[in-house]
Order: sequence, then C-alpha cells, then structure tokens
Amino acid sequence: MALIPVALVVATVAFVLIHMAPGDPGSVIAGPDATPEDVQKLSQQLGLDRPLLVQLFGWYGRLLQGDLGRSIFLRKPVVEAILDRVEPTVLLTLSATFIAILIGVPSGVISARFHNSATDQAFMTLALLGISIPNFLLGLLFVLFFGVWLSWFPVAGYSPLEYGVAQTLRSLVLPSFALGLVQSALIARIARSSMLDVLREQFITTGRSKGLGERAVVYKHAFRNALVPTVTVIGISFAVLISGAVVVETVFNIPGLGRLIVSAVLRRDYPVIQGVVLCIAGVYMLVNLLVDLSYLAIDPRVRYQ
Repeated sequence: MALIPVALVVATVAFVLIHMAPGDPGSVIAGPDATPEDVQKLSQQLGLDRPLLVQLFGWYGRLLQGDLGRSIFLRKPVVEAILDRVEPTVLLTLSATFIAILIGVPSGVISARFHNSATDQAFMTLALLGISIPNFLLGLLFVLFFGVWLSWFPVAGYSPLEYGVAQTLRSLVLPSFALGLVQSALIARIARSSMLDVLREQFITTGRSKGLGERAVVYKHAFRNALVPTVTVIGISFAVLISGAVVVETVFNIPGLGRLIVSAVLRRDYPVIQGVVLCIAGVYMLVNLLVDLSYLAIDPRVRYQ
C-alpha cells in the first residue's frame, strides 16, 4: 500500500520541479523568430498558460486513466515514445547488472575468505579503482582500446533484437562493462564486509569446531547469511543503472531512455520528462519490493506481518 503514496509524491515533485525550471516550451517550439503573440497562442494550444494547480490536477486525472500525455515534439503518446526506447535501456541494465554480480559477489567472498592476504588487498585495490573511475571515462577507454585499436566490438550504436540476439549482445558488450564494472566494485566491497561480519559469528565458530571444512563454512553457511545486505545493494545497483545510463547511452550512441529524457529536457518536452521520471520511480519501487520479498527466500528468519 505504501507504493501508491510514494508514487503520488514522486509524480507531484517531478511535475512541480519541471514546471519551475526556466524555459518555455512554446518559445522553443515556435523558434527564435517567433513573436510574443505566436508564443502565447502556442502556449494556449498546449494548455501551458493555465494555472500550475489546474495543470497538476489535470495530469492526475490522466494518470488515473493510464495516460501519460502526448509528447510536444514527437507528436505521439508518451507511452509509445517510452516503449520505443525501453528495449535498449532494459537490456543494457540487465547485462550490466549480470556483469556486476558475476564479478562483484565472487570477489567480495574470496576477499573475505582470505582476509588481510595479498589476494584480499588486490581485489579491494581493484574495487577502489573501479569506484573511482567514472563510467563515461571507462566507456571511452573501452571504445579506444577494444573498438578502435582491436576492432573487437562496435564503438557505437545498438542492434535491435529483431536483427538477432548475437548482434544485440555484441553491441551491448562495451557499454555493459562500462556500467557493470563500476557497480561490481561497490557490490564486492559490500559482499566482503557482510562476509567478514558473518564469519565472526558464533555459529561459524561452532561449525568449525565440529570439523566442518573451510569451504563448507564459507560457501554454504556464511555466504547465505551474508546475502541479505548484498542482495539489497544489488537491487539498488539495478535501479541506479536503469536511471543512470544516460551518459553511457550518449557515449555509445544508444537510443534508450537516457537519450530520450536528455532530448526532452533540452526541448522542454514536459510530458516526456514527467513520464520517464515516473517510470524510473516505478522501477525503483518495484525493485525495492522484489528485494524485500527475496529476503523470505534467503533468510527463513525473516517474516513479514
């Protein structure tokens, strides 16, 4: 039930902030040579001359009907504009999350098992380096090395699924690693910290005293108990990736939601901005819900009333 008031607050804040930003869509659409009368007439046609409160409640009414409005510049419904761009963003986010988990979780577990060893120091140094490098810079380095020098992967563009899964995955390799490596560093640090906390628990000491092997203690008993905070960070990382892929999509010329919202901001296309922000907020809420539900499967001690 908490999802409804949260969505309402997000929708209200997004609407108000966007309309408070400087710039008039009427002026942008009409062009620099338009007269004030032309701009005023266009604003009346778009309904932008009405009081802000009237526009807000009008938007609420459309939202209750599942209508996000109509794009001012694209001349089509916002839902259709989002659906046209959602495929590359979702696939990029999923592949980057997979890479982050594949690298981050094992790195954190191994670092915790060999705590204060050379292996631990090496993994944590790489994690610190990964957190410190911006993903757009990493993307540019990947383009230069793997795209220009080695010519292994395309340097830009996106191949839709209709042209073949292999081509799609190939076009997403570089941007996925540019996004995923940064998040894998965060996941590795959290996984290591969680594992170290669990390895100090009494039941781990008891298991070792009963003759359990180190592998069984670490990977069977400690790992599962350390999953709750790790899964939380993975869920947050997924939400961050789907909303933060704007720069990487721009670097790799991927026609996703990131580029859609950037162009909408530059054009003051209010309906598109509001629609994309609301969709991203919905993803955040859905991911948080799924993470909370996953606790039931990970830790049987967790029970929701």
